Amino acid sequence: MTRSTTQARLEQALNRLLAGQPTASDGDLTISTLCREAGVGRDSYYRSPQQFKDSVVAAFAHREAQQPELVALREEVSALKRARKEADRDHTRTVHELEATIRLYANQIQVLALRNAELEDLHRQRTAVDRTTTALFNSDR
Repeated sequence: MTRSTTQARLEQALNRLLAGQPTASDGDLTISTLCREAGVGRDSYYRSPQQFKDSVVAAFAHREAQQPELVALREEVSALKRARKEADRDHTRTVHELEATIRLYANQIQVLALRNAELEDLHRQRTAVDRTTTALFNSDR
């Protein structure tokens, strides 16, 4: 059995939730939200009189039946949150793939730069040999 002050807090929280004016929760019609709104633990709800629990269940069912757009909006919010998570995962996956591509390109650029340096050295050597050969050839004439 709950204390009278706790029971009063639960009843006030129920009235705020049913009026669509939550002060400490998201306004969802669940036992957890009711208890959060009342500032009590869920055990307080489960210790409350059966008549109160029955009225809570009936009030929640009645409100949802009268406000199907609220249920639809909650479902849409849930769907949007799932879509957002999926988009975030896709974005993260894309970023990781792009980072891997950048690392690959950086490695390829480094390999090409080293090969280019080798070819420049080889060209300098051959040019020097050609000059020497030309100089020797011209000196024999």
